[in-house]
Amino acid sequence: MTEKGLADVVAAETAISDIDGKLGRLWYVGYDIHDLARWSTFEETVFLLHRQRLPTRNELEDLTQRLVEERELDQWTRELMPTFADVASPMSMLRTSVSASSGYDPDGWDQSAEANERKAMRLVARFPTLIATYHRIRSGQEPLLPNPSLPHAANFLWMLTGTEPDEEAARAFDVCLVLQADHTMNASTFVARVVASTLSDMHSAITAAIAALKGPLHGGANEAVMKMLEDTGEVDRVEPYVLDRLERKEKIMGFGHRVYRTEDPRATHLRRLSRELGERIGDTRWHDLSERIEKVVQERKGLYPNVDFYAASVYHTLGIPTDLMTCVFAASRVAGWTAHVREQLADNRLIRPESEYIGPRNQDYVPIEERS
Repeated sequence: MTEKGLADVVAAETAISDIDGKLGRLWYVGYDIHDLARWSTFEETVFLLHRQRLPTRNELEDLTQRLVEERELDQWTRELMPTFADVASPMSMLRTSVSASSGYDPDGWDQSAEANERKAMRLVARFPTLIATYHRIRSGQEPLLPNPSLPHAANFLWMLTGTEPDEEAARAFDVCLVLQADHTMNASTFVARVVASTLSDMHSAITAAIAALKGPLHGGANEAVMKMLEDTGEVDRVEPYVLDRLERKEKIMGFGHRVYRTEDPRATHLRRLSRELGERIGDTRWHDLSERIEKVVQERKGLYPNVDFYAASVYHTLGIPTDLMTCVFAASRVAGWTAHVREQLADNRLIRPESEYIGPRNQDYVPIEERS
């Protein structure tokens, strides 16, 4: 018996993260996502996902410094950016940049566990630089060098906008990165593990993961949510807009989940951040629109918002352009992707599922001159 979309099929054992879809629970290495969102940082979360334990203060300082030291791009990738800015979409840029940078990684084609750990940290460190450099060039602005005095989240907002974020904005974005760092065997993580299982290299596995995340049924949903908010425009237009889409059998992006049967626990924090960020700048329009859409969809369809829904308004309020939102998702999820690749390689077996053939059988071959 086949399960369409591999629903409920266990594809791997992992110690990295776990979900209880019925209860709406998510854990990283046994730590509740609510606790991590309240108390942890992205740097600490990177350590946790890769080492399966929380760091000591010295270990966290060491990892933070390593990430700071690895932020700058190699010359080859920097020189590609003007071309990407002219011809490539954001996720295409990110996918191709990661692939291209493999040839200039200091560890080369070394496939040792130690080299793969170093490659993983470089990728985590450089995703924000790739995204910000690309955006500033396409916007006619000079790219900014990473600021070594700023933590990971704050540094990204600085490189993107040219303004050092205040403590509240930096913390809000840091929470976003923590919330999206891993999510068990989602499509992009599965793809990364499949590629790793062939004993391909780290960069190839992450390139494949980016390609999977690019789709609107995966990471691209947050961009679609923001476009929906912009299309709706006013709270009074929400109900007729949503009802019209439902009547035409169109999907309301940002609702429902393949795993959760109640509220996505990440959405709980993003809803709060959406409101708080709007109140801080004196403009709650995007949160108000989101809240109204959530109410109408819940009443009409009984669906709960997922991580993408309130992430859109949070990112927008932080100054992140709509078409970069999926890239920002990737800048968080690369922490989980690289951890899963390393876990796969530590106890590897080629991932090779079966398929159920449903085509014709026992056909007789007819030479081409005899075919009508």
